[in-house]
Amino acid sequence: MALSDLLYPDNPKRRQELIHLHQELLDCMSTNFRATNELAGVLNEHLGCMIPRIKMRESSTVKENCDIIIQAMSEIQCQVQKIDSDMKEKLEPVLYQKLYDIKEPELEKIAIAHKVFSVVLGEATLTAGMVAIKLIGSNLITLTVGKLVSLLAQIGASVLGGISIAILGLGIEMILHAILGAVEKNQLLAAVRSYEEHLAQFKAASEKYQHAIHEVTSLVRHQAQ
Repeated sequence: MALSDLLYPDNPKRRQELIHLHQELLDCMSTNFRATNELAGVLNEHLGCMIPRIKMRESSTVKENCDIIIQAMSEIQCQVQKIDSDMKEKLEPVLYQKLYDIKEPELEKIAIAHKVFSVVLGEATLTAGMVAIKLIGSNLITLTVGKLVSLLAQIGASVLGGISIAILGLGIEMILHAILGAVEKNQLLAAVRSYEEHLAQFKAASEKYQHAIHEVTSLVRHQAQ
């Protein structure tokens, strides 16, 4: 038994907690990658965007994968802002304000957006107007993306950022070595608490982000039926 385990008998339990938290983080990141690709697919198909698909890189670190998804989310934010700019440029001020008026009927907003995208794209489906209104009429996507980008940047900059995604198949000792790095084993409790704090915030923001995307994609699927 390691000396640190004799001095800190809770260490074995904390090691297991740390491994479990790392797996939860990776699972959450993987779900966000899929959700981001799903939203990008909708924007590409219906609004003429060209957002590339992203994929988790198992040979890369947590930080490098955070950077990949941050770049994709930033591109989505830019596209949503561009949609709003197109609306503002093409519409009379009165019509543009209607898009943000909660009292205006949803169908009227969709019809207005559809006309704009018919001009911008040359041809547009009714779904394009629905997606546009969903994206710009609610700031949910913008807020959730902004929150996630901030959290991903924090995770990437933390001690977690240098951990490789691929360590999960290497066994407990290799995982611990990678996670702890220069951190002494008697600091396991601090490492666990740091991981828990990051993960709790990340999971909460991820759930909101995924829910917001689900609302958009469900709308598209329903329209296609």
